[in-house]
Order: sequence, then C-alpha cells, then structure tokens
Amino acid sequence: MIALDDIDRALLRALARDATQSAGALGRTLGLSQPATWRRIRKLEDAGVIKGRTLRLNPEKLGFGVAVFLGVKLAAKGRSSLEDFERAVTAIPEVQRVEHVLGLFDYRLRVVARDLSDFERVLRRRIMTLPGAGAVEANVLLSEERLPGPLD
Repeated sequence: MIALDDIDRALLRALARDATQSAGALGRTLGLSQPATWRRIRKLEDAGVIKGRTLRLNPEKLGFGVAVFLGVKLAAKGRSSLEDFERAVTAIPEVQRVEHVLGLFDYRLRVVARDLSDFERVLRRRIMTLPGAGAVEANVLLSEERLPGPLD
C-alpha cells in the first residue's frame, strides 16, 4: 500500500473525472509543474494505484438500450468449473463485466443488448448454454447514477 498525500488524492480525483487531461493541464490545476505532475502519475502507476486509463462509451448511442445485471449460480463448483465458465463468459461480446462474488450467486454479470428481445436471445443462446451455468436471476437497469469514489 502506498501513502497518498492531499496532492495525490486531488490528482486521482482529477484523472477520474477526465483521464485525457495532459500533465501540464493537471499541474496548473494542482499548482505543480508539468514534470512534477508526470512524476506523481508515474509513481501512482508504478505502485498499481492507477491500473490504466479507459475510454467510457455510451451504450445507448451505440444502439444498446438495455443493460441487465445477471446473478449466475453455477450448477457444479470446482476450480475447472469456474475457469471454464469464466473463459466462456468473457468471450460473449454483450457481457461487459464479469464479477466473481460471494453470496447467493457465484457470478454477477453486466450484459447489454439492443432491446429486451435481443437480451432474451443472448440469455437463451449464449449465457444459459455456458459450461456450468445453473440458476440465473436478471435485474434490468432502469437508471444509473455515478456515485462518488473513495477519494471524493
């Protein structure tokens, strides 16, 4: 674990809002030089605090109007069952996120589809045919709000 000071936290908040900002622009906001800002970013990357920078796409603008959270309980448990399921589910393009969880279900998936009939097709033809797939519970996403992160 790395000790973060107030400037590191402010830098992380700024990057979380917009990771496309240059080190110079971030430095001006934080009262640092561009090289000092860049060194801090590299330190945070090297320590694993910053795991990467990603582009967030708007699924609706791409034609995916439905998002569904699925709880999946595996029919059989075991290391090979988990690995087989994970390998197969990550190959499905409509599955945006795969989370191995503890509780009623073994996995929590975020699935996008064009509409409910498209989701039904994905569920029946792709997800329910996965190796080890057992019980499934679906929750359709109605709205989504960004919650403050741990540094907000």
